[in-house]
Amino acid sequence: MENYLQYVADSAAFILEGSVLTLQLYAVTIIFAIPLGIMLALMKISKYQSLRYLLTFYTWVFRGTPLLLQLFFTYYGLSIIGINLQPFTAAALTFVINYSAYLTEIYRAGIESIDKGQYEAARALNMDYFQTMRRIILPQVVRRTIPPTCNEAITLVKDTALVVVIGMGDLLRSAKELFSRDFAITPFAIAAVIYLLMTTVIVYFFRKLEDKYSIYE
Repeated sequence: MENYLQYVADSAAFILEGSVLTLQLYAVTIIFAIPLGIMLALMKISKYQSLRYLLTFYTWVFRGTPLLLQLFFTYYGLSIIGINLQPFTAAALTFVINYSAYLTEIYRAGIESIDKGQYEAARALNMDYFQTMRRIILPQVVRRTIPPTCNEAITLVKDTALVVVIGMGDLLRSAKELFSRDFAITPFAIAAVIYLLMTTVIVYFFRKLEDKYSIYE
């Protein structure tokens, strides 16, 4: 029993080393994809028709094709035309662009769900467009889009495992290496626990965020 516990501890330590890459990729994607998604959502509801068409095409492509295929294209496809990216750079770029497409539609729907009367009330108070968005519309949009954003954040944790196809040593790859070496299911169980802990933290964070913005309902 003691030997098994030592094996579990050693395996967990090794897998946690791989989770560093998972967390780094996760952080980069969240930091860039959320503000980019908000910005693109605002652009997609603008009065410029050509811009709306362009962003509609962007969201159509990146939501309609597999993330794995996009990852292959960024890392392997771009190298054909002389653009050679490091694995982490290729993965981060792909994840940010992909998740921004989903978040763009989430935030666009959130903005369009706000009653038009609130825009009229803002104009009556002599607020310009940016003041209206910052003070009235976006706080409500944040509250309404917390659940779908949370779902995307959870999905992102699991999607980071896809980077193994371009040779990156993430959490799941570390577990797979131990499995191949020892032919034991324990590493996968440890990886599952770590993934569950990550998603639990994410759900807790978004729940607190939802409570904070509940005043806008």
